[in-house]
Amino acid sequence: MHRFDEMPPVPLTVEGAGVLHQMTRVRWSAWRALESACRADILNEAAGALEALEKSRSACYALLGHKGDLMLVHFRDQFDQLLEAQHGLTGLRLWDYLEQTTSYLSVIELGLYESTGKVYGSLAEKGIEPHSEAWKASIEETLARQREAMHPRLFPEIPPAKYLCFYPMDRRRGEQKNWYQVPFEDRQLMMQEHGAIGRRYAGSVKQIISGSIGFDDWEWGVDLFADDPLVFKRLIYEMRFDAVSAIYALFGQFYVGKRTDTAGLRDWLTV
Repeated sequence: MHRFDEMPPVPLTVEGAGVLHQMTRVRWSAWRALESACRADILNEAAGALEALEKSRSACYALLGHKGDLMLVHFRDQFDQLLEAQHGLTGLRLWDYLEQTTSYLSVIELGLYESTGKVYGSLAEKGIEPHSEAWKASIEETLARQREAMHPRLFPEIPPAKYLCFYPMDRRRGEQKNWYQVPFEDRQLMMQEHGAIGRRYAGSVKQIISGSIGFDDWEWGVDLFADDPLVFKRLIYEMRFDAVSAIYALFGQFYVGKRTDTAGLRDWLTV
């Protein structure tokens, strides 16, 4: 019988689309100082650009609260395409009247704790040495199979829901509690419990997890899409009581926005 503590501690993951969040604040004084005809011309240019971006999996959200006015979210197959979207926005005249307060870069990620446990256990029972060529080949076969099966989840469209809640998060690495020193089997069981809560909300909220280790200041980004924003509170509150969140989770700032199309953007910026 294999032992989890004798196997590599790192769970397998599969990655998909790159994700870029851009939070901006309108320079209202400068914007209001423009002639109305000039503002209209700038909005026409911005509306055309936003429509083109939406066709390439981007969306615009009007933010609630003081952390910004607009949040732009981009899903792209490659990071190069994210850079193109970012650069295209900076070329707009409207960008002169927006201040980017922060941003977040990540890649859609699906954790494979269950599959990892199975393949690690199978390889251990066969006596295959971790990280050997045979071990790597078997792992890559597993990942290739999972990538194919999960392709729609790895490269999704941005859900059309009315509201978005985005926040970054870490797993605790403190003096007393450290997620990365917990045995694999214990982490797997906690993640199963954590996932079960999310699945109970499947009909009312769409959750997209993106990994940001090596890309940004936190380890994961979480996007929750729903037509009723109260679902965000209920889901996150319930999850706070499971071990993964109660003991090991650290959360960054939360951003909540309402999706806006070009007509909505025009109305919002018409003063």
